Amino acid sequence: MRAGAGMLALLMATGCTAAAADRDKEVAVVPAAAVGITPENGAQGLIPELPIMVSAAGGTLKDVTVEAKGKRVAGMFSADRTRWRSARPMTPGTDYTVTAVAVNAAGKTTETKSVFSTVKAAKSFDVQTILPNKELTGLTVGVGMPIMITFDRDVTDRVSIEKNLQVLASKPIQGAWHWFDNRRVTFRPKEYWPAHTKVRLVARLAGVRGADGMYGTKDYVRDFTIGRSQISYADTGTHHMKVKRDGKLVRNMPISAGKGGEMKYYTTSGVHLAMDRELVTVMTSPGIGPGSPGYYQTTVYDTVRISDTGEYVHGAPWSVGDQGNSNVSHGCVNVSPENAKWFMTNTLIGDPIVVTGSPRPLDPTNGWGHWQESWKQWLKWSRLRGASTEPL
Repeated sequence: MRAGAGMLALLMATGCTAAAADRDKEVAVVPAAAVGITPENGAQGLIPELPIMVSAAGGTLKDVTVEAKGKRVAGMFSADRTRWRSARPMTPGTDYTVTAVAVNAAGKTTETKSVFSTVKAAKSFDVQTILPNKELTGLTVGVGMPIMITFDRDVTDRVSIEKNLQVLASKPIQGAWHWFDNRRVTFRPKEYWPAHTKVRLVARLAGVRGADGMYGTKDYVRDFTIGRSQISYADTGTHHMKVKRDGKLVRNMPISAGKGGEMKYYTTSGVHLAMDRELVTVMTSPGIGPGSPGYYQTTVYDTVRISDTGEYVHGAPWSVGDQGNSNVSHGCVNVSPENAKWFMTNTLIGDPIVVTGSPRPLDPTNGWGHWQESWKQWLKWSRLRGASTEPL
């Protein structure tokens, strides 16, 4: 009897232990990871500027695939892979499909899908011009060259646009975008670009809000290179222009600048940029027609344009005797034919030409006189107040 009782006790103990183990196994079951997707499944007529976001609770995201118009949409995971966010806004009039796979601590996966669509754009905007470009400036430019974007219609959401304009450079640069009006935005470094810097503009404007109901249509990428550093210093008082390349004097030219008398006949003082190079330029008197006192029409050769108000560095054989001692021009910087040819040949678009000694200041909106503004003034018209370039 005692042996039977012992066996029964052993069986009962074993049964209790097994039952407890089973209970422990039930407690150890890991719940499946939960996936959240925004926008939610079935949503329609969404505003495009919303991001796509995916999150995982009770696990991590193993994979997130977002497709639109047959292409995969780029995005970024958080460091712990519990969140994913699209790299850019959605585009108008587009269907999106999101497939997210999450995994819990036990290795069990959960797949969730969401399908939604954005509203069609009532209006669109596009880029009219980007400078520098191959046709107008060449893709190797001077150290003062700004990046200038002109839109084909007025845009008012400047913050959204600036957020999607990215400047990458092979050397770290501090710079900022600056709005001159609702169609023109310009990027300028705080200081001149370092020589031989490679630069890339990435304008991710497709789907970006430009104004109420108006969205960008295309993305743009522009690569260009900063050449050697060449800065010219024209002093209207000493009547000489010194050209320095990479800090060393390479040319010292006698000049004749604006004669003055009337303000329009002074050469403007300030930081000009080389805007164009022409073998032949026909110059006419500003605001004066044929037959009127002071009217002139002159053909000049080997010219470098430095403003929008008719100022050039150009060859002037008629004033060679005055160059180096007197100012006799209508506002241009006169040099000898030999020096003019050398200067035009050796100038890159975007090279700075700094003029001093004149009572007439260069306006920042006169041509590319953007370096006339101090950095503090420049930042006043930047919505994001500047940033460092990203590495190229």
